[in-house]
Amino acid sequence: MKKLMFLIAAGLILLLAACGGDDDASESEITVGASSVPHAEILEEAQPILEEEGITLNIDTYQDYILPNDDLENGTLDANFFQHQPYLDQAVEDTGYEIESIGNVHVEPIGIYSQNVESIDDIPEGTEVVLSNSITDQGRILTLFENNGLITLDEDVEKSSATIDDIVENPLNLSFHPDVDPAFLPENYESEEDALVVINTNYAIEAGLNPLEDALFMEDEDSEYLNVIAVRSEDVDNEALNRLVEVLQSEELQDFMLENYDGAVVPTPTNAE
Repeated sequence: MKKLMFLIAAGLILLLAACGGDDDASESEITVGASSVPHAEILEEAQPILEEEGITLNIDTYQDYILPNDDLENGTLDANFFQHQPYLDQAVEDTGYEIESIGNVHVEPIGIYSQNVESIDDIPEGTEVVLSNSITDQGRILTLFENNGLITLDEDVEKSSATIDDIVENPLNLSFHPDVDPAFLPENYESEEDALVVINTNYAIEAGLNPLEDALFMEDEDSEYLNVIAVRSEDVDNEALNRLVEVLQSEELQDFMLENYDGAVVPTPTNAE
């Protein structure tokens, strides 16, 4: 009898363990690193949607562009959401990290700001231009200046890869200074009143600037610098992470971006209705 009772008890334990395993399998927990604005705010909108599907989304916020990829590579994060595709490509080339995009979400048109210059026609000769020290942003910014008639780039150079050395015409003798950490660009805008300061949209919004109202000029919504969800290469087929991308690309989240950022954050054209 004791042997029979032991076998029954053992069977119940195995059954309960099996049931518990099924419950665990139906639930997932993912941690995503993001810039506080707008990326973390967009992720917060996705949290309750994912929660209903048994996916717990934890959000870690970052104020720089280096650590999110470091922490993704070392396993602190399951994904990150802060960078555009060219930045990711450059980061992979520089570090050898095995990380890649599993989907794009939106575009943040970059803008040029100034305290004292009120229009492109009023830019004085010799004006200082303060911009990010991110190499992948230089071609993007210089192309924007060229599109607005302020400089001409070497026609033999791919625009996205252009550097200051590729400027062949600079009629206003603009002085370009690509040596500022992106997070400190708003501070430069406040202190360098006569300069043109190129500020990434996430930092502009966080500093209380409205790109559509405060930027002297900016990219249009057709920018090719798509913000992506990046993961380790081993996780490209992870169901929870891919479901996150689907939610971020959904009409509900697209509407949130359009309604809350007034054109400063635009759902990527490939996803927009």
